[in-house]
Amino acid sequence: MSLGFEPVSGRTTVQDGVYQQLRHALMIGSFDPGQTLTIASLAEAFGTSNMPVREALRRLAAENALEISQNGSACVPPVTRARLDDLCQARVAVEGLAAELGAPRLTRADIASLEQITSEQQAIGRNDSIYDLISKNQQFHFTIYRASGSDVLFQLIETLWLRFGPYMRLLSNHVEPSMRAGTMEPSGRHLAITTALRDGDFLRARDEVITDIRTTQETLRPLCPQVEEIRAVAFSSFGKG
Repeated sequence: MSLGFEPVSGRTTVQDGVYQQLRHALMIGSFDPGQTLTIASLAEAFGTSNMPVREALRRLAAENALEISQNGSACVPPVTRARLDDLCQARVAVEGLAAELGAPRLTRADIASLEQITSEQQAIGRNDSIYDLISKNQQFHFTIYRASGSDVLFQLIETLWLRFGPYMRLLSNHVEPSMRAGTMEPSGRHLAITTALRDGDFLRARDEVITDIRTTQETLRPLCPQVEEIRAVAFSSFGKG
């Protein structure tokens, strides 16, 4: 699969360019859980030397988005049901607060933009790329969260979404067959959120945001192995080869 990375050049921007593109790719679930990312392959994809890639991987590891091995390659964290539940619990707390603070501060133009994003999602969901759909989902939610005016909350949310990336990959693999068959119906939760915003019912809008997170969690839980299953596989393969 082509990840669509753009070549990065310019000494002052190359490290940030690699970091930002990798960060976005991880956030929207472009990589499989447990997938290894090598410095050499990423440097080739970006058209850069190894150094900016190595620095980007180090920064992403510091954000718990990647795990770095001794040879310098990076691994996307595996998914487990316990980690999913932990992340969603944190997302409900932080994103619920951001939505509560942000909803009253959204302008009419902001709400119109959210409605436009929802319409675009419905069109994408019928016949386009799953990653375009996920990007629109991020754009929708982040428009509300930015309106909170809290840099701290927004940075926490970005970190949580970054760590949630492997679960978005799991979700995209789950829904993509329906999307390709043209039978996928995009969730109406965003429509419920925008309706609440139009009505000026900001607490209802917050509750709909939380329900959106919980619905995703319940969809993902059966798809995630429990930690005991992962340990059993690791134990059964120990010493083989």
